Amino acid sequence: VSKKNNYVPVVKKDTIPAPNYAAIDLGTNSCRLVIATPTPTSFHVVETFSKITRLGEGIINDNELSKAAMRRTVAALKVCRGVINEYAPIAGSRFVATAACRRAKNCAQFVEMVKKEAGINLEIISSKEEARLAVVGCVPLLNRNIKRMLVFDIGGGSTEISLARITDSGKTFIEGFVSLPYGVVTISEAFPKQDMTTLAYNTIIERTQSILKEFDDKFGIYEGIQNQEIQVIGTSGTVTVLGAVHLCLPRYNRSAVDGISISGSDVEKVINKIKTIGDEGRRKHPCIGPLKSDLTIAGCAIIESLLTFWPISEVTVADRGIREGMLLDMMHNERQQRANRKPKRRHRLYQRGGY
Repeated sequence: VSKKNNYVPVVKKDTIPAPNYAAIDLGTNSCRLVIATPTPTSFHVVETFSKITRLGEGIINDNELSKAAMRRTVAALKVCRGVINEYAPIAGSRFVATAACRRAKNCAQFVEMVKKEAGINLEIISSKEEARLAVVGCVPLLNRNIKRMLVFDIGGGSTEISLARITDSGKTFIEGFVSLPYGVVTISEAFPKQDMTTLAYNTIIERTQSILKEFDDKFGIYEGIQNQEIQVIGTSGTVTVLGAVHLCLPRYNRSAVDGISISGSDVEKVINKIKTIGDEGRRKHPCIGPLKSDLTIAGCAIIESLLTFWPISEVTVADRGIREGMLLDMMHNERQQRANRKPKRRHRLYQRGGY
């Protein structure tokens, strides 16, 4: 220390690295992992992994997961475990499975197989919890001037449609939801031709709209959308593909797609383009490809059902959903626990002798 200029060196304390959180969404079609660290308002993604495993392949025939599908999925989950281990310690984790596992008669056998071979404890969640997590994951995309949102999440084996409201205190309240008992994988297997016939496509639209009618009657969604009081947000592989095709991207780019808004008329144009280029065109398209060709046309049928049932003038594209919902949940809960653990300072008027 130099006494001459009163200089005292500042010793920097070792900065504590932000904790890592991990979430896996195991769907009927794909296995997706994300690892992230919390930020003051959201989170920062540090690693992702995604693999199309088609766990629900053939499940419409006998309600069982095939041995080949289980082997593919376990292999992907082993990769997930390896990635998670690289980012240890993990402050919080949640690994969920959805429609295929809910439906499968041999789900318990698969869960045990995953635990034994990949070291991952899968949680089979209900369609209601699946819908809630998708909403939580999409809340950051909600326009601040709008208090209600309609989120549709097109999965491989089911499709969740949720109506949510943001309260004045900032909390998210789900008013209601409906689960369609089919998704892109089960539709593509029910209509296995390379190019879905017009009759099959229209059958999906009619069936979807018949299910939506009671949901709409109960919550007055048509009027809310018509009066621009409800923001429509779509999350799924099909929705993000529509966003990429709409932007004419040379290859898929999440940062370019996530959060964009597409007018209802432009969504219809993109769907018509995807239908018109046929199976071969979809296979060659850089944002669709052979693994998503049949799934995309099945998803388009569901989206067109919504567009022709409700007066949707705009759709917000979300490349986020269940995984992000789990992360936000875990980080919020940890902040709440820390706040509860902090000793509350008593106001000086309530100290001894304060009165």
